[in-house]
Amino acid sequence: MANKIIPKKIIKDILIVVVGVLAIWIGLQVVFGTENPFYVVASGSMIPVLEVYDVLIVQGHDPFEEVEIGDIIVFNRPSDHNRVIVHRVVSIIDENPKTIRTQGDANPASIPGTDFPISEEEYIGKVVYTLPQVGYITQLLKPPTNYIIIAIVIGVMIIKQMMGKKKERKITDLDFQDSLDSENTDIKEELSDINEIEKDSEYVKSDTFDVSSNEAPVSDESVDTKTDDSKKEE
Repeated sequence: MANKIIPKKIIKDILIVVVGVLAIWIGLQVVFGTENPFYVVASGSMIPVLEVYDVLIVQGHDPFEEVEIGDIIVFNRPSDHNRVIVHRVVSIIDENPKTIRTQGDANPASIPGTDFPISEEEYIGKVVYTLPQVGYITQLLKPPTNYIIIAIVIGVMIIKQMMGKKKERKITDLDFQDSLDSENTDIKEELSDINEIEKDSEYVKSDTFDVSSNEAPVSDESVDTKTDDSKKEE
């Protein structure tokens, strides 16, 4: 029975964690207006402003039309859209439709197909905040380290549930033993009371008489005497 209960509790705890994480993630997407509000700097093209493993918080609600020279933006590489870039806007190429050119602070020049032309289609959002070096944590989430961490967490949850179950069973056994001891004590007291009641009833039966008839109890000796007298009269 315990083996069936433990997995259910573990699954319940995991579901609570998963649902909580999803709720937080969806909430962040709504607040920041992007599918992914967090990006990790993977290269040194923006040094010294942005270091490798800095985490960027990106605001997607800022419209592309309001992007200005000097803003640090996140965008998909225009040549193939298979890589996310974070660079600074250095010029406006065209206003209708708006097209911009970017460049990494540490790069000597803009790279065609990477830094320009950037249109609203490539634009993801504007960098509004930076968390220095927090991106090191993401290295722990790469295989196989992430699977090891998950296995350890689940193992700890299982051990915790088993220890809690054993402790609960031990407390139940102690309570049961205390209950038995208490019942035994009550039974002994009841037997003692019954013995006293039986002794009292024997005493009353032999030494009392019927008050309503005003007759004292007749002993065997008096009965025998009366019988002898009647024989003499005959």
